[in-house]
Amino acid sequence: MNDPLRTALAELLDGLPPTEVTAAVDRLITHYRGDTPTHAPILRDRADVAAYAAYRMPATFEAVRSALEAFAATVPGWTPGSHVDIGGGTGAATWAVAETWPGARAVTVLDWAEPALTLGRQLAAAHPDLGDARWQRARIGADLALDDTDLVTVSYVLNELAGPDRAALVDAAAGAARTVVIVEAGTPAGYGRIIEARDRLIRAGFRVAAPCPHSAACPIAPGTDWCHFSARVGRSSLHRQVKGGSLAYEDEKFSYVAATRLPAEPAPARVVRRPQIRKGQVLLDLCGAEERLSRTTVTKRHGELYKAARDADWGDAWPPYGSAS
Repeated sequence: MNDPLRTALAELLDGLPPTEVTAAVDRLITHYRGDTPTHAPILRDRADVAAYAAYRMPATFEAVRSALEAFAATVPGWTPGSHVDIGGGTGAATWAVAETWPGARAVTVLDWAEPALTLGRQLAAAHPDLGDARWQRARIGADLALDDTDLVTVSYVLNELAGPDRAALVDAAAGAARTVVIVEAGTPAGYGRIIEARDRLIRAGFRVAAPCPHSAACPIAPGTDWCHFSARVGRSSLHRQVKGGSLAYEDEKFSYVAATRLPAEPAPARVVRRPQIRKGQVLLDLCGAEERLSRTTVTKRHGELYKAARDADWGDAWPPYGSAS
């Protein structure tokens, strides 16, 4: 998590009773581990919002930032001039967009929890590019109406909606945006929601830019595996306190799709598992443009490519952009 966001979070949450925040975190954990969609805001009051900001905002920021960076590599030189964050809550995705593409732009955050919007607005005041963002209350579902925009983000929202509302949200995003980036939990159920959204975006005329190297059907057989990635989240002392952990970091598993109407250059292949580094060789599990999963072995005889393989991470393009294949 970047330092300005860490600092802003610490300042806003300073002085809140730890027991109150911990109790709210426990309620949120119970909800987010469930599968029951809701027709009412999850974040009910200031304590819930503070708990969410401390418990989930750092991980959401890192997951969305990872997805955006993967997409940005496919459209070098492009910068969104406007951004709508659906179900944005306290604004983690807006911070991630500002980190990926620095500079001022028209930003609108839509959420149905007024306490979340209030805290998000307060946090954004600490960011030079987010001070003029609009924080607007809206029901996220079938009646959602969006103005045209360059970029729509939807992060960790689909799980909170019933099937018809999920479909309507994706259709609304597709009708308004040039690029849509959707992030969900890196679980089999989260991956299922991403595939569902991916299919709808393709039918609406979008091309998948990341993580997939193609816009054909996912080569993972249903029920056998799921496509997900990992983002490392640095834990502040506040983060460790509310999560009851002692490590200085945690790994956030997430699934995502970035689809666009822009001329994009998807990666030739994507690393879909942690690389296995062995003596003199690196084993990479890849999803490739030929629409299948494969494993490749890169050895010292591959020269510079071997060095790149040793530095490769789960979720990276392969070969790296700008390298020789």
